[in-house]
Amino acid sequence: MGGASSVPEQSIHEFTVKDSKGKDVDLSIYKGKVVLVVNVASKCGFTSSNYAKLTKLYEKYRTKGLEILAFPCNQFLKQEPESSEKVEEFACSRFNAQYPIFQKVRVNGPKAAPIYKFLKAKKRGFLGSSIKWNFTKFLVDKEGRVIGRYGPATSPLSIEGDIQKALNA
Repeated sequence: MGGASSVPEQSIHEFTVKDSKGKDVDLSIYKGKVVLVVNVASKCGFTSSNYAKLTKLYEKYRTKGLEILAFPCNQFLKQEPESSEKVEEFACSRFNAQYPIFQKVRVNGPKAAPIYKFLKAKKRGFLGSSIKWNFTKFLVDKEGRVIGRYGPATSPLSIEGDIQKALNA
């Protein structure tokens, strides 16, 4: 089931991704930060609870070194049909999201975004390397290494202890 491919990169800091407006963002700007990477969707049953709790985590730990990187994805029942800019507007206006929303990506299959190929290769999940659904979360340490993977039903607040441990490392 979606075997993890080998990736040459050792850190998320080696990647450049596009922001919601299509501008390049070099992820090396997050060196020294703990990062939570999440694939998001606005029309998913997990949307309200996850966005609200992600915002709560970000407000609590942003000044301590936590960054949340949200990547919209339309691969699961087409639950993110909007443009990346509209997703950002939705998350910011409805959930007061102040963390970055990036350009829409694919997280599974041959056209998966390189950052997601990396994340999945470093931490396998219940379905092997494949992402099960929207709001799968990857915790990344200050060096850019993947240290945790959490399924869609895992509340962002339930991984607070792991986040604190990574912030204090």
